[in-house]
Amino acid sequence: MKSVLVLNGPNLNLLGTREPQIYGSATLADVEASLRQQAGHLGLSLACFQSNHEGAIVDRIHAARTEGVSFILINPGAFTHTSVAIRDAFAGVAIPFVEVHISNVHKREAFRHHSYLSDIAEAVMAGFGIQGYGLALQFIAAKLAGAPAK
Repeated sequence: MKSVLVLNGPNLNLLGTREPQIYGSATLADVEASLRQQAGHLGLSLACFQSNHEGAIVDRIHAARTEGVSFILINPGAFTHTSVAIRDAFAGVAIPFVEVHISNVHKREAFRHHSYLSDIAEAVMAGFGIQGYGLALQFIAAKLAGAPAK
């Protein structure tokens, strides 16, 4: 069974209460439960991790390599726009990943338009709300099954 790691960065633990007009009312627990159910239907093993600390996310990416993780789905939150360390961790472990954003970062403040991760990601999902997580997981399942990109 292929293993997928879902990483969520800073403030995503506040989903459901933080700026619901932007991020919606679903909690991170709701998102993770939905992904676990979907992963089961797709024949994938799924682990989830959230941290507000950059180093903890870097450490978790490093650990994924020794755990045999096949793909990572990450919503790096604000670290998208600031973290060379997370970028270097992905480059160092060479595990493919999809970058997910609940909001359309390109319709928001100018500082949110740049990502340190997008150019090395397999794909980027932005602006689909929490459905973006599920769409990303479907993409990952197809990639792991060897399906060509459409």
